Amino acid sequence: MRIWRILLLVMIFAGCRETYTPKPRGFFRIDFPQKSYSQILGNYPYSFDIPDYSSIQHDSRNPDQPYWINVEIPENKAEFHISYYDLKKNGKTNREFLIELMEETRRLAYEHSIKASAIDERIFINNAENVYGTIYQIRGNAASPMQFFLTDSTQHFLRGAFYIREVPDIDSLRPVIDFLEPDVIRLIETTSWK
Repeated sequence: MRIWRILLLVMIFAGCRETYTPKPRGFFRIDFPQKSYSQILGNYPYSFDIPDYSSIQHDSRNPDQPYWINVEIPENKAEFHISYYDLKKNGKTNREFLIELMEETRRLAYEHSIKASAIDERIFINNAENVYGTIYQIRGNAASPMQFFLTDSTQHFLRGAFYIREVPDIDSLRPVIDFLEPDVIRLIETTSWK
């Protein structure tokens, strides 16, 4: 009996020498295409550059809005929602409608503050094309990492939102967000009115 006890103790101490650590969580490798841009085609009251690896689809949830589009990037399950408003066609004065749209955009961006770790606001000014606006960069596990509005203050108002159709997990989505944010910035910087 004594030999069995000694043998058991030796096995316990010998078996505890190696330490095992769990493997770190891994993510799939994402291959990104080469960046190149083209101007959107179509009869829209606005114009901007989109990536060549994207496509434009009419917003099917709003069929009565002919200038609402989605710039889709299917390889990354991403979309840029674009909403357009003609400030002169509304029954309200341009200024009231403009303020209402600007506040709605701000409210929609700040609805993500529940999950966001920070929301950075940047003013955008392009005097040459008469385009002005605000960019909201939303940090953290929010559904939309970037939203913006652009206007000329008198006739045109364009609202945009960048969405990734995947469960918000900033660790796994960060490479996709870092790859696509410059595309949104390019869209903003190249916007002009017709």
